[in-house]
Amino acid sequence: MMTKPGVFSLSILLLFHFHVINTSAQPTAAPVQSTTAPTPPANAPAKPATPPSTPATPPTSLAKPPIQSAKAPAQSVQVPIQKGSIDVTKILAKAHGYSVLIRLLKSTGLAAQLYGQLNNSNNGFTIFAPTDTAFSNLKPGTINSLSDLQKTQLIQFHILNSVIGLSNFQTLSNPVPTEAGDTSAGEFPLNVTTAGNQVNISTGLVNTTMGGTIYMDNHLAIYRVDSVLLPLDIFSPKPKKAAAPKPALTDSSNTTTTAESPSGGGGATTASSSTTDTDAATVNASGAVSLSTNKLLLPIGVVVVAFLVAK
Repeated sequence: MMTKPGVFSLSILLLFHFHVINTSAQPTAAPVQSTTAPTPPANAPAKPATPPSTPATPPTSLAKPPIQSAKAPAQSVQVPIQKGSIDVTKILAKAHGYSVLIRLLKSTGLAAQLYGQLNNSNNGFTIFAPTDTAFSNLKPGTINSLSDLQKTQLIQFHILNSVIGLSNFQTLSNPVPTEAGDTSAGEFPLNVTTAGNQVNISTGLVNTTMGGTIYMDNHLAIYRVDSVLLPLDIFSPKPKKAAAPKPALTDSSNTTTTAESPSGGGGATTASSSTTDTDAATVNASGAVSLSTNKLLLPIGVVVVAFLVAK
């Protein structure tokens, strides 16, 4: 049989061993759960990285419309920008349908003037180019009946001395000055108005709408017009101001003629006779003065002669 101290020591040993087993088993399980929990957050950031790739595609599709809009104006220009020197007649020839305007530009000398200004200076011009159809719509013989000066002024009336883009016509002040000169009423006034994208041109005799763009660069803009712009000064001239005083001059000449005409009536005869009487009276008066002077000198001469004889 075991003694009491031996039983006591054995029980203490068993309790210690049981405690050690329980304490060692519980902590090891807890850390395993804590380590598995953080693993999902490590994968979570990888998932949101994929969504940004989907909105990146729309900007590429939105960037396409501006490219299309930039090409639109280029399609409306009939003749591309010229390399080297700028020649208006060559540009119009490439556009086709402007043979009458080309002929007038050359015959008036304006083609050479424009060539020199466009290639040797910084000057710019805007040209309204009437088509051959526009000239054919005029009355037969209209252009041929004009003088050389009037033909020059007619073409100058279609030229502005600056480059005007399509979006700048609404900023112009009327009347718009042209190369023809005077913009006062009855001379060479040109009025330009806009309504949206439409440009309207009025001369006082012609109302038309500007057509498409033939040519455009930094020095020259050419637009099509389907009517010839007829200035008032050439095709509806106003009466000259100098004609007003003419009636007064005519009356005075008639009066003079009537006075000199034998059939002018009694009034004219009386005026002529009175003038003759006045001249006769003047002659008689001078003769009388002359005679009276001679009468005075005669006695004096006699006295002098007698005095000399007495000596």
